[in-house]
Amino acid sequence: VQLQASGGGLVQAGGSLRLSCFASISDTRVNGIGWYRQVSGKKRELVAAISFGGDTQYADSAKGRFAISRENANNTVYLRMNSLKPEDTAVYYCSAGHFYGTYYPAAGCWGQGTLVTVSS
Repeated sequence: VQLQASGGGLVQAGGSLRLSCFASISDTRVNGIGWYRQVSGKKRELVAAISFGGDTQYADSAKGRFAISRENANNTVYLRMNSLKPEDTAVYYCSAGHFYGTYYPAAGCWGQGTLVTVSS
């Protein structure tokens, strides 16, 4: 499994960003991609996940503002983030894992992070 996240940057509160996760996956046990975020000193938390069948899962903080989608032809999963808030500032990671109603990241299947900074 190889994952490459991109698209982070600096944005003002209320603005939007789209993160991309290019996923090269040969493990047939993997059936979903998740976006996580982590603030220094805090636990990494799930933001959104999508199964290869199109099922989605969102954290309460992301519902109504973020949208996860996939483009199979490009092996890419996107996280569109709208109405960004300063508290969305974090390093965002994509992961590959298992999605059966709820998403669980597979061990060791993480991309490098991409930093999102939302200024007030």
